[in-house]
Amino acid sequence: MSDLSTSQKDKLIADLQVVLADAEALLAATAGDASSGVKELRGRVQASLSSAKTGLIEAQAVVVEKAKAAAKATDGYVHENPWKSISIAAGAGLLIGLLVGRR
Repeated sequence: MSDLSTSQKDKLIADLQVVLADAEALLAATAGDASSGVKELRGRVQASLSSAKTGLIEAQAVVVEKAKAAAKATDGYVHENPWKSISIAAGAGLLIGLLVGRR
């Protein structure tokens, strides 16, 4: 998971949150089924969901901390090298402008 960018991790976390919400809704919809197999399955799914939520919260905290660290490092670099940062931003803007202008 370390090869994923922050935006990819954020999207993955959002997708997992949707899956968890859907699974919880499915569990709530099958709450009236009284067969023993369904009850056992519901118990296992609820345990898995609980574990997944805990892991998701931990992963989200790691992503947020890494994003904050990256933002802080970027801010420090820009404050230490303002002209270099302006040059890089101008070059990137020029490159993007040329690429967009070609279409």
